[in-house]
Amino acid sequence: MKKIFILLFTFLSLVSLSQITPRLPVLNKILVQELRIIFYDDQTYRVEAENAEKKYGFDSKEVKELWEIIRKKDVENLIKVKTILDKYGWIGPDEVGEEGSSTLFLVIQHSDQKTQEKYLPMMREAVKKGNAFASDLALLEDRVALGQGKKQIYGSQMNQDQETGKYTVSPIEDEANVNKRRAAVGLEPIEEYVKYWGIVYKPVMSNQQIKSQKSNSNKKNEEQGRNNLILIIVFVFILAALGLFIYRKKYKN
Repeated sequence: MKKIFILLFTFLSLVSLSQITPRLPVLNKILVQELRIIFYDDQTYRVEAENAEKKYGFDSKEVKELWEIIRKKDVENLIKVKTILDKYGWIGPDEVGEEGSSTLFLVIQHSDQKTQEKYLPMMREAVKKGNAFASDLALLEDRVALGQGKKQIYGSQMNQDQETGKYTVSPIEDEANVNKRRAAVGLEPIEEYVKYWGIVYKPVMSNQQIKSQKSNSNKKNEEQGRNNLILIIVFVFILAALGLFIYRKKYKN
């Protein structure tokens, strides 16, 4: 009887501890390793291509060769990531770490339009559940929108001139409020973001901001006009007083 009581007490203690002790995330080591390799393949050659572009020019042989490798790696990586997504869904940082979760996004971001559109709804749901980052989703939303012939929402996508190699910001929907939308998903102001591509961004004002600016300008002009009128009146008064003083002095003598 005493042994049964001890066992029962131990069992209840373990149950109680399991309820009050927070569960630590258990990473899927196999997927973590696989996604780490995919991340390396996705990013390494892109960094090399970027460096080669700065050194040899964007249309150089070195850059073209690297982009051939990148395209092949993208195809291989997409097969692996699609297998993971179709089997497990959009896995979050608690299972594959932050790098692993972002790797899923990177590969889909670098895929074709049809694939992006297929997995976009899945990523939206993943963000709601905390399995993906809203900042990453914003970039995918922009790329899909541009691919559909629409304007981007968050201003994350650039366009490169094929002759000069210079970058410009692709068209943005409601551009005057883009920084509000960027802040809502954890992205830095677009003025800072585009500096990476050597772009100096000039903020766009909304119609309301333009009207407000014109209204303030008109008020300043009206105020300045009143001040000028007062100065003229004072000046005229001084001249009149001076003329009267001279007149009286002349005829008094």
